[in-house]
Amino acid sequence: MRIGILGGGQLAQMLTQAAIGLGLETAIYDTAPDTPASRLTAHNGVGAWGDLEALRAFCAGCDVLTLENEFVLAGPLAELEASGVPIYPKPATLATIQDKLKQKLAMRIADIPVPHFMPVATPNDALTAGDAYGYPFLLKARYGGYDGYGNATVFSKDDLPAAWAKVAKPGREIMAEAFVKFERELAVMVVRGRDGETRAYPVVETIQQNHICHVVRAPAGVDAQTAATAAEIAVRAVQALDGVGVFGVELFDLGGGKIRYNETAPRPHNSGHYTIEACVTSQFENHLRAVMGWPLGDVSLRSPAVMVNLLGTRNAPADPHGIREALGIRGAHVHIYGKRESRTGRKMGHVTGLAETVEDAERIARAAAEKIAL
Repeated sequence: MRIGILGGGQLAQMLTQAAIGLGLETAIYDTAPDTPASRLTAHNGVGAWGDLEALRAFCAGCDVLTLENEFVLAGPLAELEASGVPIYPKPATLATIQDKLKQKLAMRIADIPVPHFMPVATPNDALTAGDAYGYPFLLKARYGGYDGYGNATVFSKDDLPAAWAKVAKPGREIMAEAFVKFERELAVMVVRGRDGETRAYPVVETIQQNHICHVVRAPAGVDAQTAATAAEIAVRAVQALDGVGVFGVELFDLGGGKIRYNETAPRPHNSGHYTIEACVTSQFENHLRAVMGWPLGDVSLRSPAVMVNLLGTRNAPADPHGIREALGIRGAHVHIYGKRESRTGRKMGHVTGLAETVEDAERIARAAAEKIAL
């Protein structure tokens, strides 16, 4: 059996590594050759996301199609699905998630708590949002934003012209969203099978650095009721999207047991990398199980864990140093993604620390991460 993966980055790389253990082949389709995942398989396709003929040729050698990023175009995938190609998550699910406004509307319909939001087409609409929500509030690109790109915080009416200029690029649709004052950011990896069976991994706390997930603590340091509420909202969100596969659900913890939905990624997620070593079944193996229609694996936590991202510190060819020293730290697990080029803030790898407590795991992960320069 061969799984076609749209996208060839580190998530496809780790999916391929998990596939090998299950006796599955993978094929990688990307817009560029020589991606981290494409080096692990002999089956590769290169073309634009909208090149339907190239996608058809790629699918001809695959039993099922999945994706590692949400920038694949949902329209061509819907045409492939209509012609009989099994695609998970479904193109309709992807289309809803890709449009942040439609995603929030789907959550509202499912009675999932979300921040107030509205579409905005002009600066005057944004002023209306500011009057309604107060300041600060957020302007967000409805399509394509990630790691803080495509977002701007509007702190006052005087900030609006600059924020609008940053976000409202030609042809881009915009939404406004109320600013949420939260105590911490949480995330839950949820896996859902073709038959609707759904399982939630432990609730984790995520620490952001310049809008990029930098540290993940598993389990999150929240009380049992807050964790249960977060997991329940995450599961309902994936069900509302009719998701199949693994989904990363990001949430805000407002304190007092109150949780707000932020957004969902339709794929394995940075906040789930700890599952490789710390859970009975990794997010990558469970994603493959789900899209294949196989029984889902146990999502239990085997050990407290902390994941620290290894981010690029300069724009230059990648030249990692310090891996040997990092591997000498007991309890540290190092993952380098093999990207050819480093950029400031680019995710180049990660380290997961395992220990008897989250605090000790974080000391291990940070100590190992500090040894590595990218």
